[in-house]
Amino acid sequence: MQEIRYTIRQLQHFLAVAETGSISRAVDLTHTSQPGISLSISELERGIGVKLFVRQRAKGMSLTPAGTDFLGFARELLSSAELLQSRMDTEKGSLAGRLAIGCYPTLEPVLLSPLIAGFLQEAPGIALDIQDGGQPDLERGLREGTTELAILYDDHLAADLTNIVIDIVKPYVLLPADHRLVDDDDVSLIDLADEPMILFDNSPSRQNWEATLSHLGIEPLIGMRSRNFEFVRCLVGLGLGYGFLMQRPASDLTYGGTRVVPKTIREPLPTTSVVLAYLTGAPLSPRAQRFIEFVVQERSDRLLRVRGELAGRRASAPLGAPMVSVVR
Repeated sequence: MQEIRYTIRQLQHFLAVAETGSISRAVDLTHTSQPGISLSISELERGIGVKLFVRQRAKGMSLTPAGTDFLGFARELLSSAELLQSRMDTEKGSLAGRLAIGCYPTLEPVLLSPLIAGFLQEAPGIALDIQDGGQPDLERGLREGTTELAILYDDHLAADLTNIVIDIVKPYVLLPADHRLVDDDDVSLIDLADEPMILFDNSPSRQNWEATLSHLGIEPLIGMRSRNFEFVRCLVGLGLGYGFLMQRPASDLTYGGTRVVPKTIREPLPTTSVVLAYLTGAPLSPRAQRFIEFVVQERSDRLLRVRGELAGRRASAPLGAPMVSVVR
């Protein structure tokens, strides 16, 4: 049997430094001292006979070409080691360890937060690592293995991702409290065409409004753009324009203390599905499987209710992909 000249701990230190670009920042991820990580990296390089990093005082730690190649193998090996540990923990009747989940920012407060609270009551030994980002960032995280699961919209979702529908939403307009249409039951986008829109400029929200307004033959007047959901709400609350959004916070008060009013859109618009996604063919850890099972169970009643409401209104758009069972 060939001698193994590195340890799992050394690989964990290597991965932390590679992902953060700094030994000092890797300390927070590994809970190890800087000298300990430096020694671990040096012993790893000596053991495998390859220089993995270029050490630059001003720029931190940069991977060498060999280090970049080694990074993929290290991630794969650590993933297998974590999977083995999780399965052994499951055999002992416990489930522990880290589960990294990506999430679209506007879905975190409304959808993910209550899921986290409920899940940690059932699996208190699991440490959740939540990483937010736009749609491309979330898909990249699944492919690179920095996250195992992601909660995002199904718009333009890549074909190499398996997804489970966990919510169905329709866009709405957000008006300031003193808007001329605030007392109407619903609002036509045509009536707002000459007013400034405060654009939530984040993928896929931007693509959603572009497709919707283009279909209606409307050329919107963009007043301001922001990738910050709450900043859009604040600008609307100050009367600087209207918003075209998907997620509805529980409160109609903005961070700035002004009131905003969500309104149903009069024109028939397609629905958008929120999905829990993972890389097709990737082995799921027991932690990820447990989270999927929990989410499907928690969201099933709401999905049935929403689908019933949409069917009752004779919604013109399909409801998206059906829910699927977890593959064990």
